[in-house]
Amino acid sequence: MEKKYYSTVGLEVHAELKTASKMFCSCKNDPDEIEPNKNVCPTCLAHPGSLPVPNKKAIEDVIKVGLALGGEIANFSEFDRKNYFYPDIPKGYQISQYKHPIVSGGELAGMKVTRVHLEEDTGTSKHDKGDYSVVDFNRAGVPLMELVTEPHTFDTPEEAAKAASVFAKELQLLYIYLGVSEANMDKGEFRVEANISISPEKDVLNKNRVEVKNLNSFKSVERAMIFELNRMKGLFEEGRENEIVQETRGWDEMKMNTYSQRTKENAEDYRYFPDPDIPKFKLHEMFDIGELHRNLPELPKAKRERYKKDFGIKDEDIDSYVSDTILGEFFENVAKLLGQEEEYVATASNFITSDLLGLMAKDETLTFPSPETFAKLIKMFKESKLSSRATKDILLLIAENDKDPEAIANEKGMMQSNDLEGLKLVVQTIITLNEKIVADYKAGKEAALQGLVGQVMKETKGSANPQVALKLIKDALQ
Repeated sequence: MEKKYYSTVGLEVHAELKTASKMFCSCKNDPDEIEPNKNVCPTCLAHPGSLPVPNKKAIEDVIKVGLALGGEIANFSEFDRKNYFYPDIPKGYQISQYKHPIVSGGELAGMKVTRVHLEEDTGTSKHDKGDYSVVDFNRAGVPLMELVTEPHTFDTPEEAAKAASVFAKELQLLYIYLGVSEANMDKGEFRVEANISISPEKDVLNKNRVEVKNLNSFKSVERAMIFELNRMKGLFEEGRENEIVQETRGWDEMKMNTYSQRTKENAEDYRYFPDPDIPKFKLHEMFDIGELHRNLPELPKAKRERYKKDFGIKDEDIDSYVSDTILGEFFENVAKLLGQEEEYVATASNFITSDLLGLMAKDETLTFPSPETFAKLIKMFKESKLSSRATKDILLLIAENDKDPEAIANEKGMMQSNDLEGLKLVVQTIITLNEKIVADYKAGKEAALQGLVGQVMKETKGSANPQVALKLIKDALQ
C-alpha cells in the first residue's frame, strides 16, 4: 500500500494599494509610469534628514480589508524596521509591521487568516542591461498590504493547490470590490507566495517549509505547488527527506519546475525593531471603525447569495457576474426590466453568458447593447415572436448598433410567423425537395426530421416557429 503524505500550505499575498500618493511621502503612486525614477523624493530615496509621514488612507484601506474578512482591528499599532540589504531598498531596511499588525484573524474561502499588515514596497531591479543592472525607484515606498494565512493541511497536493488558488482568486476579487487595489497580477500589484511543506504524519508539521515565489498567475500558483509538493514527496520516498531544507524557491513557468534561490530567513534575521521616526497609533481613536464597517460595499460572497436567491440562475453564470462587475451590472439592469420573472431572467442570462459574450470575444468592436434593447429582445423571444436563430442573429446586430430589435425583425422579415396555411405550403415544398431525408425518417431515423426543420427555417428566414414546423412535417409524413 502506497504511503500517505499530507500537504500543508500557507499563503503570503502582497497587494499594492491604489492611494494617490506613496506610503510615507507625497510622491505620486502611479504603477503605469514608464519613465524611470520620476516619482521619487528625498524621503522615498532615504536621503539623510528626510522623515516618513504615514499615509492615513492606506491605513484605512487595510482596516476595510480586515472588516470584510471578519478580523479584529487592533487599537494599538506601530511600524517597524525590517533590516535587510538589497539594491532596490534605498534605506537598507523596509518599513513594515511585526508584533502589532493592523488586522488579526479573519476568514475567506474556507481559509483562516493570521494577519494583515502594511508596509512599503521596494524599487524594481532590472537585469537586462548586459553586464550591469539598474534600479527604478518609482515603486519604492508604494503602500503594500501583506496578508498571511494560517497553515492548512490537505490530503493531496492537488487539493492544497486548488484551495490556495480559490483563496487567491477570492481575495483578489475582494480587494477590487473594496476599491483598495487594482490587484493586477501581470503588473505586480497582486503577488502570491506559497509556504508549503509535506509530512507523513497529519498533525505534525515539517519545520523545513519552502517558500515558492514568481507565481504570476493563478495557474502558476496551482502548478508550482503541485510540482513542489510532489518533489518533496519523492525525496521522502527515496529516504532523502534531509534534503528538504527551509529555503526560498522560484517557479520557472517555461520549465514547469521550481529552483532554489536562497535559504529562508527567520524573523530574527531581520532584526525588527519599532521605527523611532513614526509615532504609535491608536486606530480606534483615529478612525470610526463602526462607520467604516457600515459603509462596506456588497461583497462577492453576499452578491453570490443574493443572485442565487433572487434570480435562481446557474452557478457558472453567477460566478461570471460576480467576477466581472460591469457584466453583473448589465445583467441586473436587464433583470429589473424583465420584472425579475425567473423564467425570463434565466433565458436572458443564458443569452448573455453563452451568446453575447461569445460574440464579443470574437469581435472586440462589439459592445453591450442597452439593457432596454436587450430586455426587449428577450421578451420577443419568450413571446414566440422570434425563433432562437432569429434572436441570435438580431443579438449580433444590436451589439454592433443599439437599434430596436423589433424594427430589425420587421425590416429583415424575421418575425416568427403564425400563418399556418402559408407554413404548410413551405413544409410541403421542403418535403418534396428532400426525398432522401424523408426516406431516412421513414426508415426509423427520427433525427432526420431536424434536417427538414432546418430547411423550413432557412426558407422562411427564421420566421417560422420551429416547434410548429416540426409538427406540420410530422403530420404531412403520416
